[in-house]
Amino acid sequence: MSDFKVIGIVGLQGSGKTEVAGVAMKLDMPYVRMGDVVWAEVKRRGLELNEANVGAVANELRQREGLGTIANRCVPLIERRGRGKQAVIVDGIRGIAEVEEFRRAFGDRFHLLAIWASEPTRYSRVVARGRADDIAGMKTFRQKDARELSWGLGDAFALADSIIVNEGTLAELHEKADKILKKIVAGEKLVKAARRGRS
Repeated sequence: MSDFKVIGIVGLQGSGKTEVAGVAMKLDMPYVRMGDVVWAEVKRRGLELNEANVGAVANELRQREGLGTIANRCVPLIERRGRGKQAVIVDGIRGIAEVEEFRRAFGDRFHLLAIWASEPTRYSRVVARGRADDIAGMKTFRQKDARELSWGLGDAFALADSIIVNEGTLAELHEKADKILKKIVAGEKLVKAARRGRS
């Protein structure tokens, strides 16, 4: 097995996870989006790709196979994509069971990076991006937050090894992400610095 690092990203919708993953890809880190596992299952069932169907299928998979099932399905993909690389970026962790699944699979090579932004900031971003599985208004936005928090996202966030606060510009986020990802790959300790930066 290769000794590449696995960097998992946790954060609520619109917090900037995909942007951070984009920075990682520019640093030659392969990208695994956990939501693609759910999207593939939605399409396999012949359902329309929208927020309601994606949410329902994600819930069903977790209820039927356990809260760590989507992470478990991603492990072989991460292993394949990590060959010959320094790190793999995993976008879309939704709960503590998924963190535990990745820690069990990758041990000390797994680093959990949390991305935080306020509700108003996140909502404006989600409305602006218009993705197929995005919400249609503040009510459904909050329902999606509540659903993801019910899977243990808040607990996973609390266990993050480092945190990026994303309330500024896209350029500022990219700069923060570039710096922190390089430090993770280099094996530098980040927890204290990240917590100081948030206080």
